[in-house]
Amino acid sequence: MTLIVLAFLPLSPFFDRERIRARLALDLPDGIPSDPPIWVHALSVGEVISAIPLVEALRRRYPERGIVVSVTTRQGMALAQTELKDRVDTLFTMPVDFWWSIYRVGNRIRPAVFVLVETDIWPGLINYLERDGVKCILVNGRISPSAHRNFGLVPSFTKRLFKPFERCMMQSDLDRNRLLKLGLDSEKIQTSGNIKFDRPMRPMGESERQTWLDNLKLGSENILLVAGSTHPGEEKIILEAFGRLHHDFHELRLLIAPRNIERAGDIKRLTEASGFTGVLKTTVADDPQPYQVLILDTLGELARLYGLARISFVGGSLLPFGGHNLLEPASFGCPVLFGPHTENFVKMAEDLVQSGGGKRVRNATELFEMIKPLLAESELAHDMGGKAARFVLKNRGAIERVMTEIGHLLLPS
Repeated sequence: MTLIVLAFLPLSPFFDRERIRARLALDLPDGIPSDPPIWVHALSVGEVISAIPLVEALRRRYPERGIVVSVTTRQGMALAQTELKDRVDTLFTMPVDFWWSIYRVGNRIRPAVFVLVETDIWPGLINYLERDGVKCILVNGRISPSAHRNFGLVPSFTKRLFKPFERCMMQSDLDRNRLLKLGLDSEKIQTSGNIKFDRPMRPMGESERQTWLDNLKLGSENILLVAGSTHPGEEKIILEAFGRLHHDFHELRLLIAPRNIERAGDIKRLTEASGFTGVLKTTVADDPQPYQVLILDTLGELARLYGLARISFVGGSLLPFGGHNLLEPASFGCPVLFGPHTENFVKMAEDLVQSGGGKRVRNATELFEMIKPLLAESELAHDMGGKAARFVLKNRGAIERVMTEIGHLLLPS
């Protein structure tokens, strides 16, 4: 891999030079505490969302202890800059897993404990930390069906991959059992629950609500359907259902928040081809034309916008992308709809349906048929939303179990 990178270095001026330098550990993070800090790593947006309550709990429990956070993707870093910058000593981009880049960044940080959030396991990094005597813990771990199959192809490698972890704190018994079937040490693997449930969700007050409505040019008569974290192919299905609903509910408005905001322009064109007036969130203030569909092309706002919704749909689930976080709309007491593909959140999706706060749909027809009665009877939507909110409250507590294990690792050997 090192040789491949060297071969492509002459092309580096054509790419984001600052990011390349960070990914190769040519630029090292600043602001590292002199005492060994706690190092938390989150891959992307979903893992950063999981890391937020963890970092907040670490800061409360260990106010004098340094905390550094690394993130791999650009979108994950953008969210971390918004949510975590003032709560940690430094944020930096995780370098690629080359031996020399890992050595440079690891030698710079010298952590007391390394906390990996969910799934982004880099063999070079983990082995370096093990050799350096750093205790490692996996928190909020999950093993998707595809990962389980891949791990099963090379069980000896899988055992070596997980061996350096002192503890693997998994989201569900299903995730724990998948690791056990791969032959991992049962004493290391625990079911702690999902720490995403413990993220504090500030209720939306009337003043904030009115500010959002004014900024989005929505009237009090409008009903908002929020389709969040959508992927290519899903918007067409959602727009088909919306078209049938809008025929009977003219006050209905649709907000589409693509998982990748770079797709916002394409979605706007798809919206207009479907016969609706679409507008980007970044231009809505200057656009005098009324709209039916708003496309969110900003980062970090979707979580709050669920608080405006009468009904929500969480994407990545109508087509086989594995699904996304169902808790953000549920925390606001909003009914949550999602598709059949929730492999990334199997237990959460099943339990939400069981609670009555969520429903699974397979296509545009089922999406239409599920939403129509919730629009026609506000009491029905209110009851379903209340069940979703109670589901979130009932499942909190994972963060304390995780904090207990991290506390054990911070004790002198």
